[in-house]
Amino acid sequence: MDTPDNKPTTPATPQQASGGERSAQPQQGAGTPAPIEPTPTAVPPAPSQDRGGTRGGRQQGRRGQGGRGGQRGNRPQRKFEKPEFDSQAIDIARVTRVTKGGKRFSFRTTVVIGDGKGKVGIGIAKGKDVAQSIQKATNQARKNMLVVLIKDGTIPYQVEAKYSSARVILKPSKGGIKAGGPVRVVARMAGIKSLTGKLTGRTNNKLNIAMATIEALQQLRAKK
Repeated sequence: MDTPDNKPTTPATPQQASGGERSAQPQQGAGTPAPIEPTPTAVPPAPSQDRGGTRGGRQQGRRGQGGRGGQRGNRPQRKFEKPEFDSQAIDIARVTRVTKGGKRFSFRTTVVIGDGKGKVGIGIAKGKDVAQSIQKATNQARKNMLVVLIKDGTIPYQVEAKYSSARVILKPSKGGIKAGGPVRVVARMAGIKSLTGKLTGRTNNKLNIAMATIEALQQLRAKK
């Protein structure tokens, strides 16, 4: 009687291997290719809160590390305060001065400022560029502030004034400002809601018209 160690082993046929459960791997012969083992599927790691799975998460992680984003997040918000006076440029002109070395160009700006509560001023200044001329004209207008007498949103009575070649007539009215150009700007900056303005001169010079309007508003006085 033979022992189990001496039993002859016969290779399994393809029919036997395909019928039931598959036995061990087939023997590798000289011309048989090596079996390809399946590659284990890598499980992607779960996105962490520090790195962030999206672009926003990365930015949030960088800000949390105390970088530039973190400083910006801790910075207190700025409070923008409304300026004391509203300003508007009504005329910007380029002027030339002829010197021995040649021509020098500069800008002349006319600015009207006001608080909308009865104060208005006009300033004229020159500068090498537009920004400088506007700043200088605004500072000049602050020094020439005028208090206008306003009654029920309009002027109390009719006034007339002349400056150079411009002549302006201002009348009280209701229903808004019925005037054009510099007269409207000056009246709006002063806080006048209703006004009728008329130009009787033959000039379109905005500077002269604005100055004539200021001269007319200066004539307003409270009746005793």
